[in-house]
Amino acid sequence: MITMDLAKNNFKDQLFLILAGVFIASLVTCNLIANKFVTVDLGFKVFIVSAGILPYPFTFLVTDLISELYGQKKANLVVFAGFVASMFVLLFLWLGGQFNAIADSLVTDDTYNSVFRNAWRIIAASMTAYLFAQFVDVRIFHFWKRLTNGKHLWLRNNASTVASQLLDTILVICILFVGVWNSDQIISAIIDGWTFKMLMALVDTPIIYGIIYLLKGKIDIAKE
Repeated sequence: MITMDLAKNNFKDQLFLILAGVFIASLVTCNLIANKFVTVDLGFKVFIVSAGILPYPFTFLVTDLISELYGQKKANLVVFAGFVASMFVLLFLWLGGQFNAIADSLVTDDTYNSVFRNAWRIIAASMTAYLFAQFVDVRIFHFWKRLTNGKHLWLRNNASTVASQLLDTILVICILFVGVWNSDQIISAIIDGWTFKMLMALVDTPIIYGIIYLLKGKIDIAKE
């Protein structure tokens, strides 16, 4: 019995590290590729979004999983760890720009600066939105979990994501583009970004259910 409990705890700790790693990798990638805007054709609609939006739904999927499996404190800890990791990346992006490229460098100073010169602004906007949105996501998730006595995972997963992703999209677009784009462009970008994220949230609901189902008996799920 003791051996089985130890195995469960080890697996739970290992899974937490993997989920935290996926979360931080997704968050950092979002910031690094956010300068590029792309079209995503889903057949019924063509979305114009930042490339950074593509990995971003994984951050909310992971925080919802951590909230469900480990509780609110662990979810908030991962959110804060993601912030620290992003600041660390920003520091070294700046530091990398302080040294001149050698003549044979595959990446020239102009290329480096062209890609990363706005990184500080993007990360600042992203981190402001991120901190508000992720903490709101975790808080709403646990509000619905307490209200439904741990039932209806689909409700807390989607209710938390709908609100937090709307807040995130509005903050990022407004911080980056107020005064740069006109109001029609800003509103269109918010609608496209939020709608795309909502579609991804609908996709991740069965994924969460599947993961929770597979983990039954292998991990003790947090009560709150």
